[in-house]
Amino acid sequence: MPQHTVAVTGLNARPDNPGPGLAVVRCLREAAGFNGRIIGLSYDALDPGMYLENYCDAVYLLPYPSISSMEYLERLREIHAREQFSYLIPCLDVELPGFSRAQGILKELGIHTFIPTNEQLRMRNKDNLEQLGKLAGMQTPRTAVVTRWEFFQQCEKKHWRFPLVVKGIFYDAKIVDNPREAEEAFHAIAAQWGFPVIVQELIKGQEYNLTAVGDGRGHLYNPVMMKKLATTDKGKAWAGVSIEDETLLTASNKLAAELKWRGPLEVEVMRDTEGNYFLIEINPRFPAWIYLSVGTGGNLPMNLLQLMSDTAVATVAAQTGKLYIRYATETIASISQFESLVVDGGMAFDRRNI
Repeated sequence: MPQHTVAVTGLNARPDNPGPGLAVVRCLREAAGFNGRIIGLSYDALDPGMYLENYCDAVYLLPYPSISSMEYLERLREIHAREQFSYLIPCLDVELPGFSRAQGILKELGIHTFIPTNEQLRMRNKDNLEQLGKLAGMQTPRTAVVTRWEFFQQCEKKHWRFPLVVKGIFYDAKIVDNPREAEEAFHAIAAQWGFPVIVQELIKGQEYNLTAVGDGRGHLYNPVMMKKLATTDKGKAWAGVSIEDETLLTASNKLAAELKWRGPLEVEVMRDTEGNYFLIEINPRFPAWIYLSVGTGGNLPMNLLQLMSDTAVATVAAQTGKLYIRYATETIASISQFESLVVDGGMAFDRRNI
């Protein structure tokens, strides 16, 4: 594969709730045949992934996606003018609607993406879960779209039983055991992610996840499945093991075929104590545990880059029984690097001796 410059977002890398960006960068950096440059993009000067010189050639701050789209795109133009990246891999849900709408502008700049369309993003919304379950041939937990905290004062009279799961429209999920906890979670999530807030019944059991890349015509490339063995208090995978699960694979293939899914995705399901499967949600990007795709013998971020560059994608059967364990560590950076991010908005690394 010829040398390419790839920009990757979402380098927050927090231990309890990491973004996928750093794991995506790690996959690309270790991919056979990749000899390009990687530009890291993130939203906070304290995001740890901005200081890991082994991975990125340069890093830049972006304004939050909630800022006007014109300001966001103008910043992207500035970075592109300096780095001339040809490929962009967004790794956060909140970025995708804007990037999907801006396909024409990105194309004019010579920036290639391979992401879901706005219609596909609308279809996978958490408030559309019941319809997605029908497409997948799978049950779904009872779900409500909530805009007022008073819902929780009356929900038990409407046969909602605690514990419940309160979710943000983009991120975050909190398990609540009573109306007071539910109200607190509602206000916290709405303040950070806006309305509506999603409420679901809690399905107790074992969580299984699948990640893959859709080709936009109904096919999934190189799916990798994982059973969570340990989670953070936010429900993020801390440890897992690669598996083969026919029910999850069949449901995911149905979803990809029906939606003509384009780009990365993660399908989350719960298997209850009686063996029933429930579709929990679809995430329209790589998960934070995407490095497991390398551990199982493939490399899904590299497959995505191959699709963007019109390079053939080889079929790889994911190896089962591969254990995934996250760990937290520290990195040391100079205050001058922090100042470069805050004042100049970015910095470059000299990787010639790495």
